[in-house]
Amino acid sequence: MNTINIPDKKYFTIGEVSRLTGIKPFVLRYWESEFKLLRPVRRESGQRRYLHKDIELIATIKSLLYERRFSIAGAKIKLKEHNKKIDKQSELFEKDSAAISLIKEIKKEITGILKTLE
Repeated sequence: MNTINIPDKKYFTIGEVSRLTGIKPFVLRYWESEFKLLRPVRRESGQRRYLHKDIELIATIKSLLYERRFSIAGAKIKLKEHNKKIDKQSELFEKDSAAISLIKEIKKEITGILKTLE
């Protein structure tokens, strides 16, 4: 997959994203209608403001469609599978974090009890 060197700024216009990704603005607008994950923030004026995560998603979609030759339907399925995997990893991480916090708390209590017994 092509990696895109994304400048260090918070928001990007559709023209900037087009130049960064090589995808025409009308294609980006079409992709927004097809890929529900691609939802740039809108200003009060209605102008799109893309974030880093949006540009990374566009690069992924571009790779799926143009390099790996997926259909739009196939790319949607692949993105859903990828997001399910990320959601499961996040869930496991949260569970692991809770378990680690509990273990640290128990360790503190045991340390306190040992000091009392000395």
